[in-house]
Amino acid sequence: MLETLTGVGLATSAGLNAYIPLLAVGLLGRFTGLINLPGSWNWLENGWVLGILTVLLLIEFVADKIPVVDHINDVVQTVVRPTAGGLAFGATSSSGAVTVDNPGDFFGGNQWVPVVAGIVISLVVHGAKAAIRPVVNLSTGGAGAPVASTVEDVASASLSLIAIILPVLVIVFLIGFVWFFWVMFRKVRRRRAEKRARRAGVREPDPTLPLPPVR
Repeated sequence: MLETLTGVGLATSAGLNAYIPLLAVGLLGRFTGLINLPGSWNWLENGWVLGILTVLLLIEFVADKIPVVDHINDVVQTVVRPTAGGLAFGATSSSGAVTVDNPGDFFGGNQWVPVVAGIVISLVVHGAKAAIRPVVNLSTGGAGAPVASTVEDVASASLSLIAIILPVLVIVFLIGFVWFFWVMFRKVRRRRAEKRARRAGVREPDPTLPLPPVR
């Protein structure tokens, strides 16, 4: 159960930033005893892999904080983040490693389940993030992009550590995520409704004013 929560937490983290959870898994696996990766996942602890992930993280760290560029980055990350989520979930799952000698063992032994679960979780989180970011940029004239990106990076790093060290708290973190995205989703819908109303030349009713009496 705890390993599943760890995988869910890391996959969610990857939906916000593809490289932070992979770096966390690789670094903690290499330098601490908090994670013992299965043999076929030891490549995550390789120095070259960690170096490449660090460079990619720095590139995304900058790109995701620049308006317009962050949108292009989100398009590219539509593939990268779910892949990272699948890798992070698969590497920390008790179901074993994804790299096997016999593909029949991979599908017959349900070793693919955590990988696919990680991909789906990360894709959902990434989709929510990518949908919310343009609204943040438009409503703040682009000034909100670096702030939103920094918050996402901090959330991704925090959730990665929590998922590895105290996986039970992942449940609390996920509840907060769902609440936040629901609030932002309602704001996005309201803003789109206001745009449609302006295009149609209809003034939106003021929600602070009392409704007219029904006759």
